Amino acid sequence: MKMPEPDAAVIADRAQIVAALAQIVPDGVIGDDEGVSPYGSDGLTMYRQSPLAVVLPRTTEQVSQVLAWCNAHGVKVVARGSGTSLSGGALPLADGIVLGMARFNRILDLDYDNRCAVVQPGVTNLAVSQAMAQRGFYYAPDPSSQIACSIGGNVAENAGGVHCLKYGTTSPNLLGVELVLMDGTVLRLGGPGQEQAGYDLLGLVCGSEGLLGVVTEATVRILPRPATQRALLIGFSTVADASDCVAAIIAAGIIPAGLEMMDAPAIRAAEDFVQAGYPTDVAALMIAEADGTSAQVDDQLAQITAIAQAHRCTHLRASQDEVQRLLFWAGRKAAFPAVGRIASDYYCVDGTIPRRALAGVLARISDIVAGHGLTVANVFHAGDGNLHPLVMYDASRPGQEAAAEAAGAEILLACVDAGGVLTGEHGVGVEKRDLMPHQYGEIDLAVQSRLKGAFDDNGLLNPGKLFPTLSRCAEMNAMHVHGGRLPFPDLPRF
Repeated sequence: MKMPEPDAAVIADRAQIVAALAQIVPDGVIGDDEGVSPYGSDGLTMYRQSPLAVVLPRTTEQVSQVLAWCNAHGVKVVARGSGTSLSGGALPLADGIVLGMARFNRILDLDYDNRCAVVQPGVTNLAVSQAMAQRGFYYAPDPSSQIACSIGGNVAENAGGVHCLKYGTTSPNLLGVELVLMDGTVLRLGGPGQEQAGYDLLGLVCGSEGLLGVVTEATVRILPRPATQRALLIGFSTVADASDCVAAIIAAGIIPAGLEMMDAPAIRAAEDFVQAGYPTDVAALMIAEADGTSAQVDDQLAQITAIAQAHRCTHLRASQDEVQRLLFWAGRKAAFPAVGRIASDYYCVDGTIPRRALAGVLARISDIVAGHGLTVANVFHAGDGNLHPLVMYDASRPGQEAAAEAAGAEILLACVDAGGVLTGEHGVGVEKRDLMPHQYGEIDLAVQSRLKGAFDDNGLLNPGKLFPTLSRCAEMNAMHVHGGRLPFPDLPRF
């Protein structure tokens, strides 16, 4: 879906804006239609909008000057890293610029003594671990898109990954940031120290979806690679047995390094794509990984094996070496592109539920998607209840894209109704913004809006994201009062 074009007044101002910004970043301003086109969408490809211009700074000083100029002249700004956001968090505005951070691509310091690394926001997630691999260290948060997604985007969305159950999402692994506010002010929050005095502004910034400031440097925690890592492939004949097994593992006090699940369509797609050795005759497949000393790993895998057998698993295989362990994970991490091979298009939903609700919500997802005449493959971080239903559709068939979007909205509402939340790691962006009143009341949203205003009082930084439109708030409130099923119209356009 294409967003509206800018009006004539905005087009007239374009040349002036480009000329002014080119004085700040002489070699990094794109202002023509063809040049800005590649920035017209992020990973949520349902929505496209070409920006007024794209600015590609190299230094913090340039970022500060660009933001200060835009603030003084009322120009909206959307920061962008690698563009892998799946919630429309980096979707441009027709009357705003994109601030591309790809040139901030250096690792500034690897401090093994203090177990931290200082990196620029354009560095990819995987590159951080690769840079320290020879010393036996790594960066724990590992989104499936880690080969492409940037650290700045990880901070903006508080990104997770398959090992976040034990090691946490970005937030507990983030020690400090250099942040530029919309008025050009440069702040340093946190640092290599484990504890910081005063308000936890770093915690506020992580996951703020680019609405509070632009990260120009991040200090992240690094860890020594565990001595031993082994994974189990566990198959079940029913999704309910697999879901109950997940809950039982956590209830037993076991915190695996990773605990992932896929349903039958996702299993078959991943196996066809990667040939990881997955069984294709099971309804659900769990990947459970243990790490630590050899004795610790043996003990934890033995406990997980016993619990899986008690929950009627039909397939169980342990990785025999590092190559096989990585192959087990390769299938899971390639699940999204694997589904892309069997579907013309798919819409990746991101919601989180209590583990005890897994079986019921997965059944509800199947009913919702079938009700819209579509199909679904489920891939999820089972250990922390973060679901990623991949709703498959064909955009070339009239009505199917809208049906996929409507199905996604109903799935997210079902997650909240089950005691969960609207997002686990992809963020709210434009995708979920008008569902926010289903999770938050008016006072909650007002407090969040005031926090936004404290950092960006003119509302110029990534506007149109996170906060619902006024009409949608009224509609959601009416639904709460009167009951009934919520229709999901097209997203309001900026």
